[in-house]
Amino acid sequence: MSDPLSQDRPICVAVLAIGGQGGGVVSNWLVALAESRGWVVQATSVPGVAQRTGATVYYLEMIEAGGQAPVLALMPTPGDVDLVVAAEWMEAGRAIQRGLVSPDRTTLIASTHRSLAVAEKSRPGDGINDPQAVEVAAALAAKRFLKADLAQVAAANGSVISASLFGAIAGSGALPFPRAAYEDAIRSGGVGVEASLRAFDAAFNCLTEDGQEEVAANPKPLPLLEGGSTDERTRYQALTERAERTFPEALQETLRAGLNRVIDFQDSAYGEEYLDRLDEILDLDKRLDGAQRDYNLTAAVAKYLATAMSYQDVIRVADLKSRGSRFSRVRDDISAADEQIVTITEFMHPRVEELAGLFPAFFGRNFEDKKLVRLLLSLFTGSKRVRSDSLRGFLSLYVLSALRRWRRKLLRHEIEMEHTRRWLANVTRSAGDDYDLAVEIARCRRLIKGYSDTHERSISKFDKVMQGIELVRGRSDAADWARRLHEAALQDTEGTALAGALDTIRSFTGPESEVA
Repeated sequence: MSDPLSQDRPICVAVLAIGGQGGGVVSNWLVALAESRGWVVQATSVPGVAQRTGATVYYLEMIEAGGQAPVLALMPTPGDVDLVVAAEWMEAGRAIQRGLVSPDRTTLIASTHRSLAVAEKSRPGDGINDPQAVEVAAALAAKRFLKADLAQVAAANGSVISASLFGAIAGSGALPFPRAAYEDAIRSGGVGVEASLRAFDAAFNCLTEDGQEEVAANPKPLPLLEGGSTDERTRYQALTERAERTFPEALQETLRAGLNRVIDFQDSAYGEEYLDRLDEILDLDKRLDGAQRDYNLTAAVAKYLATAMSYQDVIRVADLKSRGSRFSRVRDDISAADEQIVTITEFMHPRVEELAGLFPAFFGRNFEDKKLVRLLLSLFTGSKRVRSDSLRGFLSLYVLSALRRWRRKLLRHEIEMEHTRRWLANVTRSAGDDYDLAVEIARCRRLIKGYSDTHERSISKFDKVMQGIELVRGRSDAADWARRLHEAALQDTEGTALAGALDTIRSFTGPESEVA
């Protein structure tokens, strides 16, 4: 532990936490802690913006009581904060940006887990901010930098992150109070005391002075099948054995995840269809000397074929929202006690196209074009709120999810499979002439994602990228241009970067090569 801070000035503490992380609880505990030792303490909070675009900053100043009442500040001053606690990894970076962390004074404690911001989630591609940048900045900006996955510590002990944050503060020795005083502050709250003390104890010992993390994150397990008959599970086991026997070891992890995904989406017969299609790609890869290429084509198709075959339709959405595991997860996420009643409201916005996709394919296409039918279907579209915790709401979702057994006869499935067939045909057609281009075309399938309007926009981007690829097909740098188009399509939701890339291609392929 470090030496207690000098008492000739207030100790300044800033806690940055997003909604639901208990930053207010940590602040209240710190107030109770300081006051129990006869200190004068003042706490304020500045709320951030909703929807995970900012955190609330809880700021405290504390000083030993003397003869004259102290004057304490309401806001942190850059360069004057002794302890900064970030309940999420990127919030540590934001604290550094705000100047709250200084190398001559500040002890920085940060949880290494991530709660992605809306800006990160809404980017078409991988919008996750670089965690290494925070690591480098924190090591330079802070006097002491301590870190651990405090969310995992809390979850492992049946508590929430506020308790593990408090334990990390105590373990850091940044405040001149004994451990027993911290524990008494938790007990004074009177809520979830035992679980909070367990998490406090685990976090107290998980940080070291050099800031190394001692609690290793568990590897994320592969998705597992839920439910299913004995026959279904027997077929699933046969398919996994087939995948292990047929495909190279380097592809096994991708194959297992993809197989689990498509079977969870439909059934084992659908998983067999997935492997049948990949067998053809693997044979093609081998003929093209794929062993020396590390089977890049098969790996790309295996990954994105699984997502193509497990598209987001009304049935899938209803299935996921009505699963028992989801209700358990929601209760775990909000740390609901067994005796507490939890209500869940689903916000849905079905369009005519989604509803028409539930009709059998042989007359669903005609329905979609009929004005009268569209008018009738429009009565069931628009913003909907469904209480999935109520009997009526749950049954409506359950009935929709039960359509899963007939999915392969419905219009939406026919549309998706036709699109998938065209994509695979493009991949195989390109592989013989330009292997690298075929790999890039396979990877472009990641552009298609989401549900409803989001899905339509992603389809439009994918089509534009494919048209751009046709303009450069046959060039020695075709694969490189395909990669650039792909990356441009992922840069922004408006498609500005993609339009610029297409204009560049048109500039050297001639005016006759227009892309709609």
